[in-house]
Amino acid sequence: MDEHDAVIDATLEQIGPRLQALRLRRGATLAEVASATGISKSTLSRLETGQRRASLELLLPLAHMYRVSLDDLVGAPETGDPRVRLRPRRVNGRTVVALTRQPGERHAWKIIVPSEASEPKLTSHEGSSWMYVLTGRIRLIVGDRDIMLEAGEVAEFDTRTPHWFGADGEHDAEILTIFGAEGGHGPRSTDLATRHLAEVLGGPPQ
Repeated sequence: MDEHDAVIDATLEQIGPRLQALRLRRGATLAEVASATGISKSTLSRLETGQRRASLELLLPLAHMYRVSLDDLVGAPETGDPRVRLRPRRVNGRTVVALTRQPGERHAWKIIVPSEASEPKLTSHEGSSWMYVLTGRIRLIVGDRDIMLEAGEVAEFDTRTPHWFGADGEHDAEILTIFGAEGGHGPRSTDLATRHLAEVLGGPPQ
């Protein structure tokens, strides 16, 4: 097992205890969480005890239930250290690194988008997105506009407009993206950011 795999395994091992702590803090039973999320009691129990490997499909409704971000579920516990520990996660072929930890109106990620061509699936939700292409080329569709962004170029758009992005099909691309929950604070901002990230990674929206 290489160092990267060891980091991933160590991170996954922390999810179960964190889920249990969040549930107990809310004073909720497994049955209540199951009813609210649609996840069975047995699956929830196995997640909390580490007998079931966490997946994006399971973590999204739990993040919504507990009013925390995905990063809070899988990242390091909050400390007084202002530095953010960069922990890459690979989901649906895309590698994402959270660059912000504290809850707020803006959430930043670094994302590596693979070169494999994929069928555009436009999504929309409240908020705004800012994107900077570090390397490669990004195809961005916003509404009826279909554009190609080169390295060093920036795009900004209202995420209420149907949108999608992917690599150009020839080379991997690397981007910095900032999502802003317009007028959103606290749990609402976190919910919007969680949904935005799920759509970016090709997961199911909430």
